[in-house]
Amino acid sequence: MIISSLLDTDLYKFTMMQVVLHQFPGAQVEYRFKCRPPAGHAVVAPVPLAPYVSEIRDEIRALCSLHFQDAELAYLRSMRFIKSDFVDFLGIFKLNEKYIQVTALPSGEIDICIQGPWLHTILFEIPVLAIVNEVYFRNTQRMPDFQAGRARLATKIEALQATGSDLKIADYGTRRRFSKAWHEEVLRVLSAQLGTGNAGRLAGTSNVLFAMKLGLTPLGTMAHEYLQACQALGPRLRDSQVFAFESWAKEYRGDLGIALSDVYGINAFLRDFDMYFCKLFDGARHDSGDPFAWGERVIAHYKSNRVDPLTKTLIFSDGLTVPRTIELYQQFKGRCLLAFGIGTNLTNDLGDPPAHVPLQIVIKMVRCNGQPVAKLSDTPSKNMCDDEKYLAYLRQVFEISHVS
Repeated sequence: MIISSLLDTDLYKFTMMQVVLHQFPGAQVEYRFKCRPPAGHAVVAPVPLAPYVSEIRDEIRALCSLHFQDAELAYLRSMRFIKSDFVDFLGIFKLNEKYIQVTALPSGEIDICIQGPWLHTILFEIPVLAIVNEVYFRNTQRMPDFQAGRARLATKIEALQATGSDLKIADYGTRRRFSKAWHEEVLRVLSAQLGTGNAGRLAGTSNVLFAMKLGLTPLGTMAHEYLQACQALGPRLRDSQVFAFESWAKEYRGDLGIALSDVYGINAFLRDFDMYFCKLFDGARHDSGDPFAWGERVIAHYKSNRVDPLTKTLIFSDGLTVPRTIELYQQFKGRCLLAFGIGTNLTNDLGDPPAHVPLQIVIKMVRCNGQPVAKLSDTPSKNMCDDEKYLAYLRQVFEISHVS
């Protein structure tokens, strides 16, 4: 059984789920699975996941048998931004297998469709992706090169230790990890060698289970699905990004103040992220496009809105490696507060292609209340929508140029 706890997911699933419970309890959604080409590859052969459909289904069935334990609920309740009624709801919550279908396709790929009430489907994404990863790798790499993985991890730690003491990283690697056991080993090594807390270099982890188990800080605010859903839930499409940020602020009253910037691209984000939001939110998160250009633009935007960038946090989380993290740190240190979330490069770096290639898999929301919703990122390969007419309309409404 790969997933043995419903806490084995990212914190932002719970923070978004609380908003859904309080503000959008009746929303109906649909998510779809996608396996992207590896970075730098425009076209590659499909990843043959179809042979493992029965194993994936068995693991999902086991996932749907879980419920939150008393100690897990107490841990969630201890977080100042998690409200008591939400924890009470989680106390009776279980994932329902009827909301998810996994299908083998003739191409050898798989299709995963999650469809149902947002409140009852939001927790599927992260554990299902972790299941797909672990099932695939335990079948295709029966003798993993853990020696290479440990050597690479040691090299990364040495590079971080040789850089400024205020450079901190966080683990964002749950969804694309090689395995749950390897994820835990990586976190234990990072904790021991980088240190945690104010004096350490490991700021925390997005994984709530390991945060509780290892005494780390759980990290996360909002994900793309939240802003996408607001395309259907808000009063007007053009105001959907503003509506999303205002609804978030209404829920958390100053907590969890990091705004995600790439659902409509940086230009549309900065148009909506006016002086009010610049002052209200603690910072912004980068997840697509050139991170160096993004950082410069966000810093300039703060200055133009009479906000001191030194009081705001820029979080970088798009496919980071340790060398890229160090480059970003060196460019922006002393100019703003910084945070770095590293995912696959920490939790699934066990060797070189073709022996080992991490899967670039995602599950994204494509519909809300029967209406198409979309992500239009600054990295076109990350776009996700099944309705080209809606995409064209969205580009027009948000004045987004078409990039192919």
